[in-house]
Amino acid sequence: MTTSPFTTTADPRDEKPQYVLPLVVRLEKTDPPARTDALETSARAVLTMLADPRSTGDGDWADAIDAWQDARIRKVVRRARGGEWRKAQTLPGITVTGGSAEVRVYPPVPLDGWPRELAKLQVSGTDLDDPEPPPPAGPAVPVLWLNPELDMSAGKTMAQTGHAAQLAWWELSDADRAAWRDSGFALAVRTAPPERWPDLLRSDLPVVRDAGFTEIAPGSCTVIADHPALRR
Repeated sequence: MTTSPFTTTADPRDEKPQYVLPLVVRLEKTDPPARTDALETSARAVLTMLADPRSTGDGDWADAIDAWQDARIRKVVRRARGGEWRKAQTLPGITVTGGSAEVRVYPPVPLDGWPRELAKLQVSGTDLDDPEPPPPAGPAVPVLWLNPELDMSAGKTMAQTGHAAQLAWWELSDADRAAWRDSGFALAVRTAPPERWPDLLRSDLPVVRDAGFTEIAPGSCTVIADHPALRR
């Protein structure tokens, strides 16, 4: 099974400066996004940031991305509405839109060095619902399988699906990365059937083990990234 960089096991990463990838979800009172769409959009936002030319080589964000990936891979999801959302849009970043969700992702920042416009946004209480159960994912679509035994807030789960997408991205070949990017990072987030979860854990697919900073116990397996290219 793939080793996850999100565990609490002692690691040389702990000795390095710690960075966090900020994500902000637009959450208006009168028209909140569907939960699954928000989870999928946050995962695509992380992939979009990783694939952006500004995040590699001599790009403007490359140093921040490298520092973040050399330490613990942290992501924090905050929520914004109205004027807060408009201000959040003025900071350098990328807005990714789903069916009903909008998520803006920013280059990593020091753990204790959030921009003022983002630091004041709320992080807790981000919860969403699906108006109806999502349909089954297509056979060729990458699926991020949620642990059916865990109960996480939407904000927490958005960070976890971002982790899973990132793990899959790291393991793909350049050609498979390009194909995924060309598809618009097509993916689905679904809760695994309880009877299938043990098989997924044994499948050697990338698995996120949470560090346990919030909501759930350290070491909990939260999401498994099931990309067709990783099953070849």
